[in-house]
Amino acid sequence: MKCLTKKLTLAAALTLAFASMGASVARAEDAKPEAKPDNEISYNVGLASDYRYRGYSQSRLNPALQGGADYTHNPTGFYAGTWLSTIKWTKDAGGSGDVEWDIYGGKRGEVTKDISYDVGGLYYFYPSNGLHPNANTFELYGQLSAGPFSLKYSQSTSNLFGTPDSKRSGYLDAAFNYDVYDGYNLNLHVGHQNVKNHGDLSYSDYKVGVTKDFGFATVSLAAIYADTEAYIAPNGKNLAKTSAVLTVTKTF
Repeated sequence: MKCLTKKLTLAAALTLAFASMGASVARAEDAKPEAKPDNEISYNVGLASDYRYRGYSQSRLNPALQGGADYTHNPTGFYAGTWLSTIKWTKDAGGSGDVEWDIYGGKRGEVTKDISYDVGGLYYFYPSNGLHPNANTFELYGQLSAGPFSLKYSQSTSNLFGTPDSKRSGYLDAAFNYDVYDGYNLNLHVGHQNVKNHGDLSYSDYKVGVTKDFGFATVSLAAIYADTEAYIAPNGKNLAKTSAVLTVTKTF
């Protein structure tokens, strides 16, 4: 009788052990990250204390309201999107309009396990800008990334932002983005804008910043500077001067 009791106790213990193992495996499977859907759409809205693009202010050193939408087809890496911002530079240049509307598309993928690429095109549309040549600009771009490092080159197929005889102007952008502590990302950037046939308008720009996603919004703070005095506002202020820029963005 004692022997039978021991056997029943052992069987119960083994059953409990296997049941526990099954529950653990189920929990482990549940903990796996969910696969991305084939089609993803996201939206973003933001407010910047100054809209800086390639180092100098597009909003006359004033705040700018921004927002956009993005679509990605995850199986292929193809994507498309649009983004808008309030601006002042087209009026400062003698034209009109107060909006920049960007439309872009391209493809992302992997060259190797550790190196990814991003190629595409971007159209900068400035409605009713009234500038001659027109401020509307189209660029092709290509980027390679490895870990926190990225290198990107953009080249215009049109005149660059209303500058005469500036087709095939190029912009080289090197960046380093790294999570230094608890979601605080260090953002380092150096770029060089070459304006074709206009050496006096060519320059380099620099950025040191930090970005943190707080859940309710992503907040970025950066010091930005461009080594040029060719871009001056009507009030005489240098639009490329060193400045701290705060940006708050919500993506949903």
